[in-house]
Amino acid sequence: MADEKKADEKKAPAGPDLTQGVNAGDFKDDMLLGHVGEDDVLLVRRGAQIFAIDAYCSHYHGPLADGLVVGETVRCPWHHACFDLRTGEATRAPALSSLAVWAVEQKDGRIVVSKKQEQAAPKKAPANAPKRMVIVGGGAAGFAAAEMLRREGFEGGITMLSNDAAAPVDRPNLSKDYLAGSAPEEWVPLRPEEFYPDAKIDLRLATDVTAVDTKASQVVLAGGKTVPYDRLLLATGAEPVRLPIPGADQPHVHILRSLADSRAIIAAAGDARRAIVIGASFIGLEVAASLRARDIEVHVVAPEARPMERILGPDMGDFVRNLHEEHGVIFHLGDTVTAIDGKRATLKSGGTLEADLVVVGVGVRPRLTLAEQAGLRIDRGVAVNAQLETSAPGIYAAGDIARWPDPHSGETIRVEHWVVAERQGQTAARNMLGGREAFDAVPFFWSQHYDVPINYVGHAEKWDEIAVDGDIKRRDCLLRYKQNGRVLAVASIYRDVDSLKAELAMEQGRTV
Repeated sequence: MADEKKADEKKAPAGPDLTQGVNAGDFKDDMLLGHVGEDDVLLVRRGAQIFAIDAYCSHYHGPLADGLVVGETVRCPWHHACFDLRTGEATRAPALSSLAVWAVEQKDGRIVVSKKQEQAAPKKAPANAPKRMVIVGGGAAGFAAAEMLRREGFEGGITMLSNDAAAPVDRPNLSKDYLAGSAPEEWVPLRPEEFYPDAKIDLRLATDVTAVDTKASQVVLAGGKTVPYDRLLLATGAEPVRLPIPGADQPHVHILRSLADSRAIIAAAGDARRAIVIGASFIGLEVAASLRARDIEVHVVAPEARPMERILGPDMGDFVRNLHEEHGVIFHLGDTVTAIDGKRATLKSGGTLEADLVVVGVGVRPRLTLAEQAGLRIDRGVAVNAQLETSAPGIYAAGDIARWPDPHSGETIRVEHWVVAERQGQTAARNMLGGREAFDAVPFFWSQHYDVPINYVGHAEKWDEIAVDGDIKRRDCLLRYKQNGRVLAVASIYRDVDSLKAELAMEQGRTV
């Protein structure tokens, strides 16, 4: 499953044998990587106390020894998951599975680790918690909320209504490794099928919700059946924009949002020689990279002068373009596709391109219809307060549809990031149980282009300065996006700890 990917190849155990003990002087920056048998274990020193925890993130197996220790937690350098050093719990997405923690002993002045600790006792939800939770949506936010409700000890009913045909999946993988053919399909589901009945989560797939009856506290399904709720989470996500051009509805023209979409592109790629990707968004260019990995000629058509300049700025945009061109991608920028006639695409500039496969990646629109019809307050998304509650008491919203007050930028924002959606789902779940937790996580996303990861923390819709530390062309850099001298966001390539430190500084209200 996606949340428990492990390295395919067996590696020699790391560092010293912790069963034989190590000295306090062996630590570097309060961390020490060693092993117990075949298990790599990370020691972390916090004051006079030593913690021992599994050495790799349960999300994509990121090395925690290269991460950042914050209080009694450790953060993964790759995708900013966070783990409690005492319990091993994955306290912040994208990791969902906990890690083992190990018993630490002091013997003759040496630090010895030999066995795992017993798991912490299960949590118990408040006795006055609502009894019926309904979640509309089977994406990142919806799944994270359902999983967190059970993790928090909620024993009441959870009904999860998804219009997708597949159980919740690791959507970022659909345009990255899975589409490229380097990740097996068993990595794609967020949890195996048996998880839902075992956790007593009533997951209803291919189910359309047609209305929310706020007065009766129930949702209405296609066909007229109703599902009552005490608390409701709207996590309906976003819908890919479809091009309003002739020929866009042909079988070889694809969008990418669901597992079915990714499977269809993979099937079409089997005998395709040339592909057109319409749009130079993160998804579009990840698709381009994945198709190049399948040795397909790829043409990218997009109206902008530089790919992703609006988000990353001109220098990083040029780097991304050059990176893709080094791998054989052919760009047609400042242009658009006006029609697709069979395998021939007509460009606005007057030229044509032949392709066996077309993938459209020109953005998404939040699915707001349910919220609008229910009379919830809309502000370029579903307006929520700091606790992610909508204008209707007892109804929460999370993920791509939610516009929330972001304490870091001082603005109300809506973003379409996978990790943000998961973290909002987790916060919403705790608040549905009666909590009053403000959602204050710093927005984060990552994008992978061939062997180059781009991490981004914060949120900058506009800026008047980009300060570059390092060398973008050498793939070793950190960019600070500033407005009136204040850092709003940071992008980086192979500056993992710096990215984590920037996230932490934003959380704490410090200067980045």
